[in-house]
Amino acid sequence: MDAVDLQIIRELQADGRLSNQDLADRVRLSPSPCLRRVRRLEEAGLIRGYTAMVDQVAFGLPVTVFVRIRLERHTAEAVRLFEEHVAVIEHIQDCYLMAGSSDYLLRVVIEDLEAYEALVRHRIHAIPGIASIESSFAYGSVKQSRTYPRPHPGASRRPPSS
Repeated sequence: MDAVDLQIIRELQADGRLSNQDLADRVRLSPSPCLRRVRRLEEAGLIRGYTAMVDQVAFGLPVTVFVRIRLERHTAEAVRLFEEHVAVIEHIQDCYLMAGSSDYLLRVVIEDLEAYEALVRHRIHAIPGIASIESSFAYGSVKQSRTYPRPHPGASRRPPSS
């Protein structure tokens, strides 16, 4: 991946609806080589897809909750069960495996506090092997970036996982 590929990625992160002609103009390429580079980035898994950015509040999910989960045991089976359950709960937008006092950090978007209580009581508590659940409610957002910073030139890059 060279500087032009990085610029293509940044431009598409900022506006995934750019036409190939507009993208080519922005990265100073002719359209054909630009399209070849985009397709190569897609095939390599660096560009995984395109999506619309939707206003969370206008969509009807104004509450954001960060949920820290600690498991009772860290066996392969307990981890597998937890991760399988989390994968199918659509209000859980992100799930990160953590180092430190919590095992997982979830980002949940939901309608209101009553809906969150129901989610915890009926869906999250039902997941076997949870030792503790700790919730923090966001009351505002200062920054939500969709454009990654440029990697340090010497940084190693892992190949995309399948």
